[in-house]
Amino acid sequence: MSNLTIFDVEHGSCSLFAADTGATLMIDCGKNSSTGWSPTVELTNRNVGVLDVLAITNFDEDHANGLPELRDSHIQIKSLYRAKNLEPDQVIQLKSEGGVGPGIASLVDMAKSYTSPLSRPIDFGNMTKSMFFNSADDFDDENNLSGVIILRANGRKVVFPGDVEKSGFEVLMQREKFREAIANATILIAPHHGRESSIHEGFLNCVRPVWTVISDCGYKYDTQQTVPTYAQYSSGGNFRGGQRKVLTTRKDGTISFNLG
Repeated sequence: MSNLTIFDVEHGSCSLFAADTGATLMIDCGKNSSTGWSPTVELTNRNVGVLDVLAITNFDEDHANGLPELRDSHIQIKSLYRAKNLEPDQVIQLKSEGGVGPGIASLVDMAKSYTSPLSRPIDFGNMTKSMFFNSADDFDDENNLSGVIILRANGRKVVFPGDVEKSGFEVLMQREKFREAIANATILIAPHHGRESSIHEGFLNCVRPVWTVISDCGYKYDTQQTVPTYAQYSSGGNFRGGQRKVLTTRKDGTISFNLG
């Protein structure tokens, strides 16, 4: 049975999809500096020597600060899946004002070398993935240039919107294929760690997930207090013996779903 795990990486992002074929897909590469947890530690504990796909939704450090350690480890990363709205040097230029952290620097270096297609496709069984993103002609901030990743496995759908904000969703929602791809999801990873600036009613009304998962480490900003809003758009289901609509890594820790 395929499994999705959303890890507790504080105010960051990292998830792992493990297919029943044995193939692995990591979405974002954040780490938990407080506990010492990192993608490298997790994959090592799972005896994963090859990460088949590393997918990145956003060009912020909290989505990539575990990448330098992972690339320096014994674990091979086969392929990189990212939004192609920016060239690697453009990412550096975009981040230059606030400073380029080691995670983003490692991602840019990786993007420069991971340019050739794989010799053979990776067998994820019946899992398929797709990505949508805005154009750099429309936006010049990393949040609204995030890649929105949609996974489909065994009749389940998971939406990872990165840090897209309201204005970014406004443009994406004009595309019929995007609306079809996100509609009626099982799991929504709340965009931008649940920030109010990423609440777009049209997007949420289309996704209508069973569960919304917020990945954060507690209220760092007043605009994070959006659990009631997400609860309005989530139908809810059984989670650890109770009915829940919104899950948070700050209270629930690492969260796993069997996608069977």
